[in-house]
Amino acid sequence: MMRRLMAAILMLLAMASPAVAQKRIALTFDDAPRARGPFLTPDERTARIIAGLRKAGVRQAAFFVVPGNLAAPDGAGGEQRVAAYVAAVHVIANHSFSHPGLKAMTADAYLADIDRAGAWLQGRKGLRPWYRYPFLDEGGTDKAKRDAVRAGLAARGLSNGYVTVDGSDWNIENLAGAARKAGKAGKPIDMDALRDLYVETHVEAAEFADRLGRQALGRQPVQVMLLHETDLAAYWIADLVAGLRKKGWTIVKTDVAYRDPIAKLRPDTPSAQGNLLEAIAWEKGVPAPRWYERNTLSIADPLFRARVLHERP
Repeated sequence: MMRRLMAAILMLLAMASPAVAQKRIALTFDDAPRARGPFLTPDERTARIIAGLRKAGVRQAAFFVVPGNLAAPDGAGGEQRVAAYVAAVHVIANHSFSHPGLKAMTADAYLADIDRAGAWLQGRKGLRPWYRYPFLDEGGTDKAKRDAVRAGLAARGLSNGYVTVDGSDWNIENLAGAARKAGKAGKPIDMDALRDLYVETHVEAAEFADRLGRQALGRQPVQVMLLHETDLAAYWIADLVAGLRKKGWTIVKTDVAYRDPIAKLRPDTPSAQGNLLEAIAWEKGVPAPRWYERNTLSIADPLFRARVLHERP
């Protein structure tokens, strides 16, 4: 009798206890195969990203492919680099053929560009039926165009390869590249400070998204981090994963992330550009800020100059 009573008490306590927080996130990389960056050749970058993900114990990341990049002057070997990611147990998906912005073209032309990329991707190992909008641009304020492309994706069996966490890593890399090109010798770059800024920015972006998800959904969705196939990722993806884990994050497969219920949501907001969680928060009336502050370049750029280049305002 006493055992049954104790078991009942323990069950009631468990039911009354708050649910354990689950901070889960998947890693995704845009624009593969990219051109040469400020520090590494494309081959060096791919090898380092694969090694960094393996070192960090990331079981699966996703690489969103732009086949048109193969025509770039340093695009040779790009097909092999994409295959190398798949051989390392990661997955690939469609990111358009030429990386166009939807606002700048018709829905029909845009879908044709997606089809061209799809033809290149068809039959390749590791392919997933996801499409990520270049620039996260779903058509701006043109809802008719937005809906036409959404319908076109559905007809092709493609779902939105959305993101919920963004730290504008492309901008950090661009600033580092510009610094290296400045003058004959370039500006001196504090590489330790650059690493710290890169890691800190993306960990903060994840923490921001976790808070926004709780506000907008009343729960913690599986987050999807937007990265790009950059030299900075090649150097410090393992450091970034370590930083996330230090804050309690679990790195999950992209396959897991895109099974979260928010994958089925199609928010209707005044401007269809940005990450999915921001749009959900906007639709539900969550007050600003709904956008991680370092995605605003007027904030991010001076921070880079002060911390990485040690320039005074």
